[in-house]
Formats: sequence, C-alpha cells, structure tokens
Amino acid sequence: MNPSLSLVIVNWNTAALLVDCLRTIPDGARDLTYEVIVVDNASTDGSADLVTAEFPDVKLIRNRENVGFARGNNQGMAASSGRYVLLLNSDTLVKPQALTRLVAFMDQHTEVGAVCPRLLLPDDEPQAFAFGGDPSIGYLFRRGLYRLVLRRPVHDWHTAQIQAVDWVSGACLLARREVVDKIGGLDENIFMYFEDADWCRRIRQAGWQVMFNPQIEIVHLGGQSLKQNPAAQRGYYRSLDYYYGKHFGSIARLILRLALLPYRLMVRY
Repeated sequence: MNPSLSLVIVNWNTAALLVDCLRTIPDGARDLTYEVIVVDNASTDGSADLVTAEFPDVKLIRNRENVGFARGNNQGMAASSGRYVLLLNSDTLVKPQALTRLVAFMDQHTEVGAVCPRLLLPDDEPQAFAFGGDPSIGYLFRRGLYRLVLRRPVHDWHTAQIQAVDWVSGACLLARREVVDKIGGLDENIFMYFEDADWCRRIRQAGWQVMFNPQIEIVHLGGQSLKQNPAAQRGYYRSLDYYYGKHFGSIARLILRLALLPYRLMVRY
C-alpha cells in the first residue's frame, strides 16, 4: 500500500540542519504512513553519508552535481508514491503533528491543490513571504508603496486566518498527487526563486486553490534577507525575469527590466 505522505528534501551542504530536520519528522507525521526522500545535490560536507548512517529508512538520491532546487525536487517527486507530496527545506524543524494536521486539512478540502503552514523564524516571529500575490507590475508597485509610504508590509504575516493566496513558499509546500500527475513538477528552467510561485500559478490554472494555513506551524531557520548576498540577488532577478517572460509576456518583461535596471547594475545582473 502506498504511504499517505511523501516528504522530499533537497539538500546541499546542510548536514547538521538536515539531521535536525529529519529527527523532527516522526513526531510531525504522527499517525501517518510516510516515506522520506532526500535528494543530495553533490554535497561536500558528508550530508549523504550521514543520512545513510543515521537514517537507513530514508530514500537517498545522490546527484553528481548541484542540479538546483527545482530539478532536485522533481527527482524526489518522481521517486515518491504518497497520496500527498511535501516539499520540505532541510533548514526546517517540524512541530509535533504539523504534517498530520496538514494532511487532514487537505483531506477535508478537496478543492485545495496545495497548502503551506505558517513558517516561524527561530525567534517565533512569522516569516515574511511565506505567501503572496502574483508578482505582476501592479503587485510589485503596491508592495513597494506599502513599504516606502505606509511603512508596513502589503500582507499581514501575523494573520490567523486560513486564506486562499496566489502562491505559498516551497520551504514547506504540501501538494496532492493529482496535482503532480496533472501539471507536472517544478519548472527546471528556474534554478532558485520563483519556482514555487510558478508551480502555484499552474496549480490555480488547473482549477485548484492554493491555501495558506497559519493555524499549523513549522520552524524555518532560513528565509532571511537577500540584501547581503549578491549571488542570491542575481538569482532572484534572473528568475523573476524568466517568470515574466513565461507568464506576463514580452512587454511586461521589458517594463520589468527597465524598472530593475538600477538593481541589475548594483548586483552585476
């Protein structure tokens, strides 16, 4: 019999974090049948060997190179068999029964194709950008207006309301098997950033809702600002550029490029 849940974790040189994450899964998935698949992107810190030694029940896929987040997750999903597939970052800590409750939520809401819980930072503050709107020109302008003029984010990250959103974070994203079968996996043209927004857009286009459920929580140790990481900034803007070309067309893409020109010059886009 196939398990209820397949957890896919893509890892690259996060050995200690990965071990901590894996240790939280049994309590997080209490009363569920589940499988864990770790896709290691050619780590050099002994991550893969640690998984083999300490977690023999975990399915391990060893890549010879870093193939990125999207392709790594697709490899894991292709090797999975659960009714639900969970994309989970290696720098997360699963709270007791969090995954059990996510699966129960999906069982009760058949119109939902994907859901994400609240992501908590180590200080128990909600992580920003756990969900959001499609990054259209209008949305990005509104987000900037809120930040510069109103001095507050466009979304309430402290909300307790379960709500339909445009996209949720791939740090902890639970999707139905039917979603994977119908629309396929993540877009492998995206190496990092916006692969979750792209996937969620395609999920909604296929007729399902995407939901944010802040009444269920996990800890996400990452999710910090890009300001001090030029390489990450370059990846962010390249992925956004690709997203525009794919979903909004050439004119919107040109407008985006002109609007982002100062940032591109600063980070040597």
